[in-house]
Amino acid sequence: MLNPEFWSEKRVFVTGHTGFKGSWLCLWLEHMGAHVTGYALPAPTEPSLFELAGIAETMDSVVGDVRDQPSLEAALRAAEPEIVIHMAAQTLVRYSYEHPVETFSTNIMGTVNVLDASRRVPSVRAVVIVTSDKCYHNEEWVWGYRESSRLGGDDPYSASKGAAELVVHAFQQSFYNPENQGRDVPAVASSRAGNVIGGGDWAQDRLVPDIIRSLLKGEPTLIRNPQATRPWQHVLEPLHGYLMLAERLYTDGHEFASAWNFGPPEQSEKTVGWIIAQLYGLWGVDFDWEKDDNPGPPECTFLKLDAAKARGYLGWRPKLDLPTTLEWIVDWTRRFEAGQDMREASVADIKRFMQIVPVD
Repeated sequence: MLNPEFWSEKRVFVTGHTGFKGSWLCLWLEHMGAHVTGYALPAPTEPSLFELAGIAETMDSVVGDVRDQPSLEAALRAAEPEIVIHMAAQTLVRYSYEHPVETFSTNIMGTVNVLDASRRVPSVRAVVIVTSDKCYHNEEWVWGYRESSRLGGDDPYSASKGAAELVVHAFQQSFYNPENQGRDVPAVASSRAGNVIGGGDWAQDRLVPDIIRSLLKGEPTLIRNPQATRPWQHVLEPLHGYLMLAERLYTDGHEFASAWNFGPPEQSEKTVGWIIAQLYGLWGVDFDWEKDDNPGPPECTFLKLDAAKARGYLGWRPKLDLPTTLEWIVDWTRRFEAGQDMREASVADIKRFMQIVPVD
């Protein structure tokens, strides 16, 4: 269970804090009283949750590239964090086809640099490396992938995330293994989640942001593959898992230093067509979506995670069903459309979520 009191006064270093998931994580950490330092490139979209919620105003926000190892290590040393959560990444599959070098260098060498720098900062006790469900070699089958499943990917993004997991394993064995090092070393784990949706996501080539943009403009959405099925989950679900994992790494150490899946239940496995119908209905529009005749590069049609390990050993379970998740997204977007304070609106969602999940 999540223990909010644990996070009070903790020093936490978050890479990728200007992104969609990173912004939500920083809001949550600050709500629980943590001292947060972020390290990332400027916000990747306009608008962005990072800017709308004024996240930089209440934390130490450092502009930097995780590929710049000296700058990253200097920021880590200055922050003296107890916990590091690495989320900085190139996160888009279609973009990875156009920019493979950037994708591989950011997702692989960025992970190398975070792990290498963290082992030289004495204050660090726990490190969570966030990768993706796409780190698994996709067999296009109906079973969920377990943490021991084969890694890899056919597209640059998926391959880079599989490689990042290999980097984590190598650092765990070579530099973060107390038996090999003969001293106390931080505990490191990787976390895998995907198809995360929620208010404040403005990324290109993602289904829900594409739908939201079209609804705000009053235009039909262009859809590439309405039959593609994904296991959808609200952004706060995997973030809840990352926080629980980081807490256990800090308190229990290397017993939890391994890979962890955070995926939704089977009831949340729905087609793209189902998602758009639900969002259109919640928004109250009567026009239809349009077929995009440019399918783009190939992407997997089905991929899901087996989160039994997280349920059994961390006590983590998803709490929001998919209809509720979509309602929260529409509600958040309506508040944005009305010009409300989006920091206040986002923290209200975090409080609402924390009332649902069990806490210590």
